[in-house]
Amino acid sequence: MTDHSDGAEEPGGAGPHPGEPHHEGLGTRLNWLRAAVLGANDGIVSTAGLVVGVAGATDSRSALLTAGLAGLMAGSLSMAAGEYVSVSTQRDSEQAALALEREELETTPQAELEELTGLLEDRGITHDLAREVAEQLTARDALGAHARVELGIDPDALANPWHAAWASFVSFTVGALLPLLAIVLPPQDWRLAVTVVSVLAALTGCGWISARLGNAPARPAVVRNVAGGAIAMAVTYAVGALLGAAGV
Repeated sequence: MTDHSDGAEEPGGAGPHPGEPHHEGLGTRLNWLRAAVLGANDGIVSTAGLVVGVAGATDSRSALLTAGLAGLMAGSLSMAAGEYVSVSTQRDSEQAALALEREELETTPQAELEELTGLLEDRGITHDLAREVAEQLTARDALGAHARVELGIDPDALANPWHAAWASFVSFTVGALLPLLAIVLPPQDWRLAVTVVSVLAALTGCGWISARLGNAPARPAVVRNVAGGAIAMAVTYAVGALLGAAGV
């Protein structure tokens, strides 16, 4: 007799494969990841562009610090507010769809059972098996079954606007602190070089981490992050230098 007490799966078994994202919370994790990565990237790139642009026009440390702090606060609050509004709208839409589905289950349960059977058939299940599965799912949790199969919504894991807002606020702030400190702490002759190198290194790391957490290829994410940051800093520095030369 073969001992399977260690929980290992035999080749060809039906169990989950290592490294594949089968966890039920994958959608929630990806939403958090999206908000955090977007916030960090925005914090790094927008603040770097701002302070590098100011550095192109003036050498004043106080001007750089003021501009950087103002950009940090404005950006973090804007990101948080934007995420809150966006996710609140998504949550409202999900709740409205669930309310409609709940009403339909109460008023026309047989029609809803037929609908669920048809949806399962559309996924390649034979009619008889689809009917049996639909009946079992309905008996266990009719709303949950229709929400997941028909609407693509997990009623137990609706998007939380406050979580998204705080994730964006914190990640933007953390990202923005890097170029701000890099531009104000070093000696004047080293400010620009330290900032550019620090920002590009941070964007490289951010792109790699986001790709790894999302089980996506790292190279495209890194290239996008680095290219976007480099272009932003080059453009804003050029604008700042032109304004500084013009005495504005």
